[in-house]
Amino acid sequence: MKRITREQARKYAFDWRDEPLLHVASGETFEIETYDASTGYFKTEQDLAIPAQRPGFDRNPPLANPIGGPVFVEGARKGDTLVVTIESITVDDYSWIAIGPRRGPLGDSASRPELSKEYTTRIFRHTPGPSGTTCDGTLHFGAKDLSWPITPFIGTLGVCPDREVTTSVDGQGDWGGNLDIRDVAPGNRILLPVSHDGGLFYLGDVHASQGDTEYTGMAAETKATIRLKLEVLKGKRTPYMRIDKPDSIVTINANRPLEYAVDAAIVSLIDWLVADYGFSQVDAYFLVSTCPDFRINVYQMCRVAKLSFVAGAEIPKKYLTQK
Repeated sequence: MKRITREQARKYAFDWRDEPLLHVASGETFEIETYDASTGYFKTEQDLAIPAQRPGFDRNPPLANPIGGPVFVEGARKGDTLVVTIESITVDDYSWIAIGPRRGPLGDSASRPELSKEYTTRIFRHTPGPSGTTCDGTLHFGAKDLSWPITPFIGTLGVCPDREVTTSVDGQGDWGGNLDIRDVAPGNRILLPVSHDGGLFYLGDVHASQGDTEYTGMAAETKATIRLKLEVLKGKRTPYMRIDKPDSIVTINANRPLEYAVDAAIVSLIDWLVADYGFSQVDAYFLVSTCPDFRINVYQMCRVAKLSFVAGAEIPKKYLTQK
């Protein structure tokens, strides 16, 4: 099986000028081994998020959030859609989170000196699940003996945008980027608009688990091995990243303020209902306002650097099929 190794997966931008690390056929399964967001810096709770001690943090933006790619998909052309199917994510035996002065929304809080004056790192131990791997394992939070199922997803993925070169730290757009969407997970299909021949796909920044909004600016950051396939949907360009789950569909938008992202995601969902599911504009408009199972997901809303807020509009497929 074709693979991008962890040492190869150390790019820090979605750069259409990079030579592809892999060429794959549409529908061919392959693997990418990823570093965590710190490129391996955090190993123990004595490793603190002090910028002067972190390799690559003498750069602006810093060399963080490494990604593997690009992957060239045969037959992909501008105007097509690339469909990403994540088959499995096997995470490392630990994950981490780190806070400190001027990091995250409470990093300047005078009333919370534990958060704003001290650097703190936590390491979360992972144990295997019934499969014998961490694909279905348990994350041990430590405090109060809390634990929960590992729910891994890819925080940063996408194709190269049309013209600009965008970093893997703060790059976001219709093409993907650092969006930290928990639904970019095994069993779901991710739809991305293609702007370059071959698609030029990258991914990295796997999380073992994450709460809504990723409030601190990071989640349970970890290394991983991802098995996936990329398929080309010819002649149909999705207008923004979309997610096709087994039981629902989700439209994505990243913007500031949050209500702009929510509004754009809803309008995009209305357009999807009209284009692919036979709804009239009126009925689609009414559906998102009356259906009790219509949901807005706030995936990422952390006030960090240039990151926009990421929202998803989701509706179950049971409402989309004709009786």
